[in-house]
This record gives sequence, structure tokens and C-alpha cells, in this order.
Amino acid sequence: MNIDRFIIYITIFIIMGLSDAVIPIIPELVELSQAPYGPLSSSLLFSGYFLGALVTMLPFGLLADRYGNEKLITLGILLTLISGSIIMTSNNFWILFLARILEGTACGAFFPAAFSILSKFEERKKYFGEFNFLLNAGLGFGLLVAGILASIHIRAGIFIFTLMSGLVLIISIYRMTSIPVENALKDNAFMGLPFTLKGRISLIYYSLLNIRQGKIWIFTFLLFGCTAVLIAFYPDYSAEFLSKAELGGSLALIYFVAMATSFFAGRSSYDYRSLIYTGLFFTGIGAIISINYPIIGFSVLGAGSGIGMVGLPVAVSKMKVPRGLSMGLFNTATYGGLALLPIFAGFFISILSFEQIFLINGLLVIVAAIYARAVF
Repeated sequence: MNIDRFIIYITIFIIMGLSDAVIPIIPELVELSQAPYGPLSSSLLFSGYFLGALVTMLPFGLLADRYGNEKLITLGILLTLISGSIIMTSNNFWILFLARILEGTACGAFFPAAFSILSKFEERKKYFGEFNFLLNAGLGFGLLVAGILASIHIRAGIFIFTLMSGLVLIISIYRMTSIPVENALKDNAFMGLPFTLKGRISLIYYSLLNIRQGKIWIFTFLLFGCTAVLIAFYPDYSAEFLSKAELGGSLALIYFVAMATSFFAGRSSYDYRSLIYTGLFFTGIGAIISINYPIIGFSVLGAGSGIGMVGLPVAVSKMKVPRGLSMGLFNTATYGGLALLPIFAGFFISILSFEQIFLINGLLVIVAAIYARAVF
């Protein structure tokens, strides 16, 4: 296996594992840190990660184009190691909050660079499938490991993934120092635009407002945002008819089914267009089914997510803009959906029921799927 793919595959599992290993122990971290804001403190520790990722994806994508993907991947691993070490040792709430932001920043450095490297391979659809398989595996096993080891030590899961990040950092540094890395952008122009601040802003403007490319950002935002709305509100919605174990098992299905479908979608004969609208459709249908049948609904939703997570980056890789920029925008749209759509839906909690929010959420994605089918 190519050493870059090897590093990327290990790192995505570790980064996702660490991000979710924090979630089961957030109440304990809040208690140990004597957090000042009660329940809001838990929300801050949860959302700090998404805030860091959302803000840094695009800048780091531009830096990857400028200085090389390998350097940004190594930086992402280093920041993961630092953030994990802080979370593992600190009992100060604000330091923990900043560590979660730093953990998200590590994702911001890693994701655009990793997607840029994978998009250059001829078999990129297959590799995106493998990447997303390991992404979901990291999320699932992060929750699982942290929960199982919490009885031994509350931060044992954090320790495991932090230790792994230290080991892969050594491999990544070795790759940088002993093997020639790719050339960063040495010419100062792309599409006739200088690689200056003004040129970069022009490229971002073009990439966002170009009709063909703009659709991809919307589809990405909705695909990931739809899933986030279900995950954010289902614990409250299901409090009277699901136990914690049943809730955890149902939500875990999203990750584990997405693992399987992303793996097989990457090896399928379907082109990225078919994968995008199929993924959107199943995600929307799953969101609606989950209103009454969580196990079936989350399984269908996870299947759609896994399929869409392969088709979307393949579509982005075909854009005629620098790869770091395009992948930075893609991951910004991803984390924008994860962070912002649940907040937007939360504004309607006082006037709509959970069932109505889930129904509108699902219908919105189904409409996007129909539109994607028509325009591709």
C-alpha cells in the first residue's frame, strides 16, 4: 500500500476515535472541572470540536495547496496528540474547551490534505470508500472503547487514541524526512488568477457561486446536517420509549451501516452522480422512518450517508479548482451541516414537535435527491 494512503487510513481512524471517545465521558469531565454553566458546559465541550473544524477547514485547504499536503497531515496528527494529551490530564474546564477546539483544528488540517491526496489516485472512488469505512469505524469504536474502559479509568479511551496518535506521528515525520514529498504550488497562477490573497478570494468566490459546483456544497450540507439533526434531538425525543442502551445501539447503527455501504459503494460500478442522489434519497427516507422505527430508520439513514459520502468527494475531485481549496470547501460544508443545521432546527422546537422537525428534515433531503437526479 502507498505510504500516504497508509498514514491517511490510520490517522482518520484515530482522529475520529478520539473525537467520539470524549462524548461518553463529557458529564464526568464537566463534573471534574467544576464547570461554571451547568448543562451548557456539556454543550460547549461537545460543540467545541465542530467549531474548531468548521473555522479551519478552508484556511488549511488553501495552505495545503501552497505548502504541500504531507505537511498539513503531519500538523493534524501533531495537534491531535496535543489535544488528546490535554483532555487526558486537565481538570480545568476552559482548557478542556480549548482542547476540543484544538481537536477540531486538527481535523481542519488533516481532512482537506487527505482528500486532496486520495483524489489524485485513479482509483479514488475505491479509496474514498475505504476512507469513509475507517472514518465511521473510528466514530463507532471511539464510543465503544471509551464506554467499556470508563469503568477502569474515566479517561482510558482518551489515552488509547492519544497514544496511537503519537505512534502515527512518528511514521508521518519519517515519511516527510526520508521520502520526497509532493510539490506545493510553485506557479503563482491558477485559472489566470494569482496565488495572492485577492486571487484566493476570487477562487473561493468562483467555487461557491459557480452553479455546477454550488449544488455540491448544498447536497453535502444537507446530507450531513440531516444526520446531525437526528443525532442531536433523538435522545430527548426517545426518552420515554427507548432505554439508554437501546438509544446507543440505534445511533451506532448509523456508523456501522455507513461503514459497510461506503466500502461497497467505493467498489461499485455506479458513477458519482448515482451515488449522490441515491445517498440523499436513502438518508431522507431513513430520517422519516426513524420517527416510529429507529432501528430500521437509522439503518436506512446510515446506508444513505455511507453512499453519499463516497459520491460527493469524487464529484469534488473533478472540479477545476486547486484540490486543497475544493476539499477545504467540501469539508467546510460537511461540518457546516453537522454544526449549523441542528442549531437551525432548534429554533423551531417551541413551535413544532420533534416528529414534525424530523419529517421536514427528511423531506428536505428527499427534495434535494430529486433535484440531484434531475440535474446530473
